[in-house]
Amino acid sequence: MALINCPNCQKRISDKAKTCSHCHTSMAGESESKATIRHIEKSNKLMNHSFIFMTLFVFGAVLWFWGGEVAQGYKLIISSACFAIGFIGYLITRVRIVLHKRKSV
Repeated sequence: MALINCPNCQKRISDKAKTCSHCHTSMAGESESKATIRHIEKSNKLMNHSFIFMTLFVFGAVLWFWGGEVAQGYKLIISSACFAIGFIGYLITRVRIVLHKRKSV
């Protein structure tokens, strides 16, 4: 007897169980496809986050140099914040994507 993750709630259950004792999901054959679908959905979510952070990073860089001169005042603060948040968020999201891809489905 081995312990596996429930495809619906991700809690540990016996591989011999017909239904999950936590969420009452049936374990009849569809567990592999549910796990694959959830893996794809998480990949799509992470890619969307990556795109949002990259857009924020580019927006900060463009705002910083808009009009041919370096930003000053409130534009400098906004552009620096967008640049930094976008860059750091993008790096963290890329690490999460790599770790997610290493997980087996």
